[in-house]
Amino acid sequence: MAEEYTPPKVWTWEGESGGTFASINRPISGPTHDKDLPVGKHPLQLYSLATPNGQKVTIMLEELLALGHTGAEYDAWLIKIGDGDQFSSGFVDVNPNSKIPAMFDTTTLTRVFESGSILFYLAEKFGEFLPTDHAKRAECMNWLFWLQGSAPYMGGGFGHFYAYAPTKQEYPINRFAMEVKRQLDVLDKHLEDNEYLAGEDYTIADMVTWPWYGRMVTGGGYDAGEFLSVHEYEHVIRWEKQIAKRPAVQRGVMVNRTSGPLEGQLHERHDASDFDTKTQDKLEG
Repeated sequence: MAEEYTPPKVWTWEGESGGTFASINRPISGPTHDKDLPVGKHPLQLYSLATPNGQKVTIMLEELLALGHTGAEYDAWLIKIGDGDQFSSGFVDVNPNSKIPAMFDTTTLTRVFESGSILFYLAEKFGEFLPTDHAKRAECMNWLFWLQGSAPYMGGGFGHFYAYAPTKQEYPINRFAMEVKRQLDVLDKHLEDNEYLAGEDYTIADMVTWPWYGRMVTGGGYDAGEFLSVHEYEHVIRWEKQIAKRPAVQRGVMVNRTSGPLEGQLHERHDASDFDTKTQDKLEG
C-alpha cells in the first residue's frame, strides 16, 4: 500500500514533478520568453501539435478545404510543447492559457483558442458541419460540450496515471478507468441508434470526439485497449472506422505530427501539395 499523503496547510510549488510532460506544467501563467509567432500567406494561421486536441482542428480545416472553401486555407506551424514553445510571448498573445491548438484569423484579426471554440468558429464562419435546424444544432452542441467536459478525465486523469505518472498507483488508475469506461458506454449506447453523434449527419461533434475516443477503441489510447476491454464497444468501433475512412480525416491527422511512421508525419503544412512532398519519409529519405 502506498504511503498516505498528508497535505500541508498551504501548498507550495517545488519545481517540475509528475513524470512525463512535467516540464509543461506550472502554477503560473504568462510567457517565459520573448518570441514572435511565424505568419504565413494563408487566411488562417494555426499553431499546434498533433495531439487529439490538435487533430480536431486540422481535420476540420481539411474537411472544409475538401468542400471547396478556399478561405479555409491555412498555415500549420509546429508548436513543440516539450520545448516550451507555448510559453513564448507570441503564443501567449494568441492563447493566454498556453495550450495548443491556437488559431489566428488574419481576415478578421481574430484570435481563437480552445479546440471546441475553434471548430465552432470555423463551422459558423463557413456554414458547414453545424446543423441549422434548432433541435439538431442543440444535439450537436450537446455532444461537443460533452466531449470538452469528458476528455480531461481520459487524458489528464486516466492517461496521466496509467501511462505517464512517475509511479503506478491503484486508486487513481481504478478511479479514472471506471470513468473512461462509463464514457465509452455512454457513446456506445448512443451510437447504437445513431450513425453519428448528432444523428444522421457528420458534424463538428464527431470531429472533436473521434481523435480521443476513436483512438481509444482502436487500442492506441495510452496502449490501454486490453486493460479497458475496448472490444466491448462495438458501436463506437463502427463509428470510428467510418470516420477514419474519410480522406480529409486521413490528411488531418498527419498535420503537425512528430511521432509514428515517417510517412504519416507532416511537421508543418503550408500547401496542399505538402502531403505529397514534405512528409518526413521524403525529407529524411
